Amino acid sequence: MSASRRSGTTDELGPEEPGGADLLNALLDGMDAALCAFDADGTVTHWNREAERILGWSAAEAVGRPGFAGWAVRSADDAEVRERLRSAMRATGRQVHEFALVTKDGRRVLVRTQSAAVRGPDGRPAGLYCAFSEVHTQIDLERSIALSEALFEDAAWGVVLIDADLRPAVVNAHAARALGVGRSTALGRPLGELLALGVEELENALTHVLAEGAPPGPIELWVTVRTAEGERRRCWRSGFVRLASPLGQEPVPLGVGWLFQDVTEARLGEREASLLRFRANQLHRAARAAAECEDPAEAAVVHLEFALAGFADHALLDRLTDTRGETVRLERLAATPAGTPGADVHTGLPVRYAPDHPAPRCTERGGTVRADVKGVPAERSREWARTRHWPADTAHALCTPLRSRGRTLGVLTFLRGTSRDGFDRTDTTYAEEVAARIAAALDLAEAVRGTEQV
Repeated sequence: MSASRRSGTTDELGPEEPGGADLLNALLDGMDAALCAFDADGTVTHWNREAERILGWSAAEAVGRPGFAGWAVRSADDAEVRERLRSAMRATGRQVHEFALVTKDGRRVLVRTQSAAVRGPDGRPAGLYCAFSEVHTQIDLERSIALSEALFEDAAWGVVLIDADLRPAVVNAHAARALGVGRSTALGRPLGELLALGVEELENALTHVLAEGAPPGPIELWVTVRTAEGERRRCWRSGFVRLASPLGQEPVPLGVGWLFQDVTEARLGEREASLLRFRANQLHRAARAAAECEDPAEAAVVHLEFALAGFADHALLDRLTDTRGETVRLERLAATPAGTPGADVHTGLPVRYAPDHPAPRCTERGGTVRADVKGVPAERSREWARTRHWPADTAHALCTPLRSRGRTLGVLTFLRGTSRDGFDRTDTTYAEEVAARIAAALDLAEAVRGTEQV
């Protein structure tokens, strides 16, 4: 049964045109909220299906009853409920109240109502409509709205709503700061305009969520963000949820909710700690292996081999042969051949470095020298490496002096290719530690040879 009283006439609450009652009933029954209506005498005139679902009373049982008394409201609550409904009929606009109704099986249900008077052609109240829902359902809705507003205003995480075309539709303040743009500036723009690197990984994740649903757990994405100060490399711990319309018959995705938090500092700290542990372990293993070498020069090469792992692509060990003149003369003791592990031991072949080469400059300064080539064509990069007697793929070099007992014994050079980052301050510290151990071994080798010659 539909939600209006059956009669041959139509009052002020119903339409006058033919078929209007059927249309009204269809509209009422399609509502998500429960709705009932009363005429000027307080008799129930309309009762929709949602009201039947909440209270259990059908439209046939409800329509025509004189108010809620004796069936939908307990006697103790009747006077209060009746007065609230009457006040809504007298008032202008909607009135919101909460009170308890009784279901058909005798349970009490706390509902929140919105009531307003229905006025006739003369402007006087002709009835009252009352829309109601269970309080906990209303509270859930309010909480959802409050949560959405809080996420987009005060959240300490980035929150971005991505539409089905993979473009930002809503961006909260935190996310806008992380992207280095204004909240309105980011809307509708392709992600490639906001991120320099990491766009493909992010778009793959969003596409997967649209097609398959959210991943089982958060994922970490490394991206490069374009900002006014330049490009910044960031790590974002990201979670995704697929957004579907509750109004559609089919679960058609509206987009993706993307929540992320910047964990760059933590990940860099973990990476640095792991790197320091690895290098400390390499130094320990090198010391243990070098201690088993009878020849101190062989121990120096052992230190070089252990230091190279994970640190550089190539390494060169040069000894200073003549310190009397102004020209620095170096000879090659050991080097790592290109494409093979381990170091080749040489027999004192002289190395013809130009005066402005980083290795001679290193011995003259008594300190570490770094050299890099970047932002140039590949041919010029290879020429830069060739003129310095380094492998053709070299793009970064670090030369550190071999110092022992206040003397410079030579130069230790580490080289990296174009696919790797340049040497930083932490790398310099590690290289200088390795150089100190190699210098001590070479100093001991010279002392042993001097003793043997005597």
